Amino acid sequence: MKFIKYPLLLLFVFSLLSISSVPVNNKSHSIEGTWELVNQYSYDGDNVIDTIENTEGYRQIKMFYKGKVMWTRYVPKDSVEWFAYGSYETSDTTLTEMLEYGSASMMKIVDTMRVFTFELQLGKNTYSQITLDGEGNRLISENYKRID
Repeated sequence: MKFIKYPLLLLFVFSLLSISSVPVNNKSHSIEGTWELVNQYSYDGDNVIDTIENTEGYRQIKMFYKGKVMWTRYVPKDSVEWFAYGSYETSDTTLTEMLEYGSASMMKIVDTMRVFTFELQLGKNTYSQITLDGEGNRLISENYKRID
């Protein structure tokens, strides 16, 4: 009987050690946080054809927290206000924003389209939201860096 117990006990201990050494599949990157727009890319479908840098003083900030999104844009030479608030969902490859309200200029857009879906490329301290056309071709991306 002792002969059977020890191999089973060793097998059990080995199994526990094996399981504990398997890496847990945690998402190492999260969109939660505060982000600042760095630049934008224009695409010809798949390839970047132009980089649009921010003008001096221009700032666009997005904040994602517990399923909520808020963003604001400041353009020094423009008196139009731009901000919006809503909820968001992500998958490995998509970001979907469902906007609830915003500035008067944004509400003109939100009144016709409240849900915005983007291709998502998420890194630890950067992310890009890429607008696709009806056929799935890339049009333009907003490229952000984490600031918190």
